[in-house]
Amino acid sequence: MTTTTEPAEKKGPNTFGILKRFGPLLFLLALVVVFTALKPSFIDPINVFNILRQISITGLIALGMTFVILTAGIDLSVGSLLAFCGMVAAVVAKGGTANSMSLSAGGGQGFGWFAALLAAVIVGSVAGGVQGLAITRLKVPPFVVTLGGLTIFRGLTLTLSNGGPISGFDASMRWFGTGLVGPVPVPVIIFAVAALLCHLVLRYTRYGRAVYAVGGNAEAARLSGLRVDRILISVYIIVGFFAGLAAFVLSARLNSSEAVAGIGYELTVISAVVIGGTSLFGGIGSVGGTVVGAALIGVLQNGLQFNNVSSYTQSIVIGLILIVAVAFDRWLKSRSRS
Repeated sequence: MTTTTEPAEKKGPNTFGILKRFGPLLFLLALVVVFTALKPSFIDPINVFNILRQISITGLIALGMTFVILTAGIDLSVGSLLAFCGMVAAVVAKGGTANSMSLSAGGGQGFGWFAALLAAVIVGSVAGGVQGLAITRLKVPPFVVTLGGLTIFRGLTLTLSNGGPISGFDASMRWFGTGLVGPVPVPVIIFAVAALLCHLVLRYTRYGRAVYAVGGNAEAARLSGLRVDRILISVYIIVGFFAGLAAFVLSARLNSSEAVAGIGYELTVISAVVIGGTSLFGGIGSVGGTVVGAALIGVLQNGLQFNNVSSYTQSIVIGLILIVAVAFDRWLKSRSRS
């Protein structure tokens, strides 16, 4: 008795898998090609480094937001928290608000760049931790807690600064925003180092695996012995830390801390994370995707500016891309289940 077997069906390229894994990167490359075709000077080194400077600030916050969204959370307060941390850093750097409008470095009356940096990241971390406690202990949804934080931190910023900017820092502090290491801007190096550390934490540590587990199924993670509430609090501390670090770098770059700093950053940061492939429903995403998402937003904004598109239209385009990214994420999930 002989049996015959059908020849194995040849499988073509997995278009679905390629889109799922490399979609944001392919879109980024397509944007670069389009903008370069429109204006070849778009890829000049000067403009490339300008784009990298632009994305380094929002990119730092996006790294922290990645941890939050991986747990199926959200933080709408990051722009206001950045402004508050920047104002705290400025007060420490200048030694008070008496000479807030002066562009001079203050004659050594302040406490120096290190104290300013320390103050910014501590304030950001504590603020994030308080929001995390409210979410876990009071059982208030992250959207509501951080929406309240958005207005609270902006109000604290206005109160601290009396509504005005604090300007004029010494050269050692300004270096973190405007300095170069070779041809590479210092903010870009800070962002790259932070991204590498976050990648290592999420990919190769128990804590990183716990973050993914909580985002994938919080109840199952709890039953498996993970302290879910502690992990949730920790991710809000992390995003607060990065908001403080970004605030310090932004203040150093502008040589000023302003009460209006960070307005609209929430949309940019969340867009970078979601467009980079991190699911709003938790458990799926990566730091590499966030870096690509931040670069995509930066290239898009810069390219539109290069072609004299108004800032109002830029906001519309970014908002539409965010909606499409979330819809694409839902479509991918439905395809994975089918």
